[in-house]
Amino acid sequence: MADINQTGGGFLPPSPAPTTTSTATATTINGGTSPLPHPRGHALKPGSAKEDKVRHYISDRLAHINRRLVTKEESDIQPYTSLADLCQTDLDPLINIIWLSGTPNLQIPYLLNIASDFNDWLQTPTSFSVPHRASPAAVFGTLSRLDHCFASLLGGRDFVTSEPLPGFFTASSPTGGSGLSRTDMVRLKSTVQQTRVIIVEVLDSDEEAGRVEEIDDQDGQDGEDEDDFDGEGWNDREKERLYMDVARVYENTLVKLGELLLE
Repeated sequence: MADINQTGGGFLPPSPAPTTTSTATATTINGGTSPLPHPRGHALKPGSAKEDKVRHYISDRLAHINRRLVTKEESDIQPYTSLADLCQTDLDPLINIIWLSGTPNLQIPYLLNIASDFNDWLQTPTSFSVPHRASPAAVFGTLSRLDHCFASLLGGRDFVTSEPLPGFFTASSPTGGSGLSRTDMVRLKSTVQQTRVIIVEVLDSDEEAGRVEEIDDQDGQDGEDEDDFDGEGWNDREKERLYMDVARVYENTLVKLGELLLE
């Protein structure tokens, strides 16, 4: 599997990020696939120019995301229109780049920060001009990517294929192991638990918002019963599927954390 674009022997992430993924690491989670690109063959050397270039790229993309989150309509920067816009346009490609780097020194801190920040972004509906409820598939897709990343990093291997990850099996650490410190694991567990609570709150609030909007749309029409409105077409089967997806949020990460934190 080819590494990400190589320019003059260097590691240069393109912009926009590539969408090519490896079927070997395409993971079925939450009822869908969470495709991640196959990581490069070797981790980038710590402190090298290549690592610095990728670090600067990731930092720039995160700054871009934050600018789009806080910008106003009249700004030169296009604000996000929905959570789906945030996830699919910028966040998922960035997670791909971080994973593709094959470098734990980049993957662990940046993914931990993204997972934590994502909880904040989920709770800021004022950042979006379109309701959250239009985006559950995109949100669960992003969480599936993060689950795949963390469950793999915790074990030093892709948790589906068992393929060793770059940077884990070295001369100084021939047996591999987790790249996360115990402090990292505790932080990750807290973030994961918060996410599962927040997702339920977001879905509940979005369903209620959809119910109110539909009632308002039908206001004044005879023969309509408010109890008939179920918020943007969420029937019982769809709600059951959504809450099954909630139960699977970070499920693989939690399993691995449970094993390691008990050691």
